[in-house]
Amino acid sequence: MFETLSKAPGDKILALMGEYAADQRSTKIDLGVGVYKDEKGVTPVMTAVRKAEEKILSNEKTKTYLGIAGNKGFGTSVLDLVLAGGVDLSRVRIAQAPGGTGSLWVLMQLINRARPGATVYVSDPTWANHNPIAINSGLKVATYPYFDTETRGVKFAEMLATLDKLGAGDVVLLHGCCHNPTGANLSNEEWDQVAASLLRTGALPFVDLAYLGFGDGIEADAYGTRKILSTVPEALVAFSGSKNFGLYRERVGAAILIARDEKEADITNSQLLNIIRGAYSQPPDHGAEIIRTILEDKALRAEWEEELALMRNRMISLRKKLADAIRERSNSTDFDFVADHRGMFSLLGLTNDAVEHLKAENGVYMTGDSRINVAGIPEDRVGDLAVAFLGASR
Repeated sequence: MFETLSKAPGDKILALMGEYAADQRSTKIDLGVGVYKDEKGVTPVMTAVRKAEEKILSNEKTKTYLGIAGNKGFGTSVLDLVLAGGVDLSRVRIAQAPGGTGSLWVLMQLINRARPGATVYVSDPTWANHNPIAINSGLKVATYPYFDTETRGVKFAEMLATLDKLGAGDVVLLHGCCHNPTGANLSNEEWDQVAASLLRTGALPFVDLAYLGFGDGIEADAYGTRKILSTVPEALVAFSGSKNFGLYRERVGAAILIARDEKEADITNSQLLNIIRGAYSQPPDHGAEIIRTILEDKALRAEWEEELALMRNRMISLRKKLADAIRERSNSTDFDFVADHRGMFSLLGLTNDAVEHLKAENGVYMTGDSRINVAGIPEDRVGDLAVAFLGASR
């Protein structure tokens, strides 16, 4: 049977991780892998998470099944975190899924059941895994304009013009905040216009909310998602707890659907749960129980929010330091956009040759499109990076 197969293409991020691990230079810098790192270059376990785990360990009495939808307390807490009471919950259903990626997969399977072969419009560019998940779910993929390679901002007029031409049956995948890979984000006023466009056209918004709290704060980062969900009659959200809770390996996500009314929500949810049952049956609980414990405990939630703010502010500070260092050494504002972007990533706009040069000559690793993870910048090497970036960009 298997003689019919050819080798699948390798994952570029995993390959980059392998190259970095094999590099023997003590001066190497990893700006490629999309995980938060502290000032020591470590992806830490948050103290609120440790305390929650201790609490779980002392109180847990069983490891029995939870059910297809997963941890119900987690679902309730996530809906409160994401929606903040802005949508009638009789129209809302939520199912825990293995990570944000699992949430995306489940919801794209749901779309294909509702509209087989529907077209999902993704930003140009978008996260590398969006397209494969959509295609593997039986959907078509198209793009809407997003990133301006000249200004390093959003091509909003072009984006909106494309969205205005869509119709019922089309799906628009939106990054809720902290756009990956570019770091360029919509303003509140632009989110308002996107919501109005989706209401006019009837296209279905599908929000990928992977970095809530990593941009300007939970409330600020949630603005676009909440605006969309409070405006349109139906929508989908894929939530991830990997980044903002530091639970990468626990794979904690949630698939959220908002329907036109309670009856439609029940019917659609039955299909969602049927998809889950036929795939992984039900999700793992540990990470979800950590998040539930933190969000339901006033003291732990306050501690988590404080830690999240420290992580966010560190990334904002690193952005400013890098932009300032480049400006000081070049007398140019060409890289000032790095300070304006938000989240873990910025797209530098370097050529693939420049990216390879940085890897070979400077031991600086980033993805081939020149996306950098600002959390990976060593604080004592900002000047070195500025010199290296300027040398590679000439």
